[in-house]
Amino acid sequence: MQIPLIDPLLLKSFIAVVESGSFTRAGERVFLSQSTVSQQLKRLEDQLGCSLLDRSGRYIVPTLQGERLLEHARQILKLMGTMVEELQEGDVQGEIRLGVPEDFASHPLTPLLGRFIQTSRRIRLSVTSDLSHRLWQQFCDGEHDLVLIKQRPGHTIGQACWPEPLSWIDSADTPAYGQDPIPLVVFPAGGLYRDEMMHAIESAGKRWRICYSSTSLESIRAAVSHGLGISLIPTRLALPSHQCLTAAQGFPALPALELVLHVRRDAPHTVQQLASQLQALCQQVMSA
Repeated sequence: MQIPLIDPLLLKSFIAVVESGSFTRAGERVFLSQSTVSQQLKRLEDQLGCSLLDRSGRYIVPTLQGERLLEHARQILKLMGTMVEELQEGDVQGEIRLGVPEDFASHPLTPLLGRFIQTSRRIRLSVTSDLSHRLWQQFCDGEHDLVLIKQRPGHTIGQACWPEPLSWIDSADTPAYGQDPIPLVVFPAGGLYRDEMMHAIESAGKRWRICYSSTSLESIRAAVSHGLGISLIPTRLALPSHQCLTAAQGFPALPALELVLHVRRDAPHTVQQLASQLQALCQQVMSA
């Protein structure tokens, strides 16, 4: 059986008729006359050997076969549009794949990335935000060209690293640290801050319960601000609405973590350029 080749223009007119319910309005959408659209639909039905439209009511609606075609037609036109876009981007010289922890995924990183793509328009930038242990595994698997990760000191050796002091935080207005069990505001299982917090609390013999869990730094900070519980985050990320707990309140200081920049050994010049800019940004942020 010979499969007919369907003109995408026929599919476009078919979608316009179904979505507008009228040949006249469909013609206005595709910039064709009503008669031309009608002829196109007749041609499409002849090619497929079935009726695609029910014209018996006030509005034109698809038949069962028309409904089946509608989904495929939309997918086909979307795929063709993607193909054209990719071919028209033929001057793209490469892609940079960057992985960053959640607390570096927004300000001040995004302004730097915005400036970078404005000055490197022929480079496609792909950014992934995730937990550090996942980013490290992805980097080892070749899925990223460079990554920023959090780690315990000396766990890996990167191009550059900076100490990341940690603080116990609680609400300044409605503190929760005196409760028993202690309510905790945590990142998902596997997160480094969560692991450090759990180990410290259990080592101190304190009872605890998880009252709030989120992948979002902003929601973690907001939950603490409003008295839901305590958490452990980088000291630089504490808000005015927080108080940092101390040993006097039963929460001794913990060793600092590290922020480490890793860059693929065979990374091209453009990746090294971005790495240099990231290194300068991290130096500024971590020393502030």
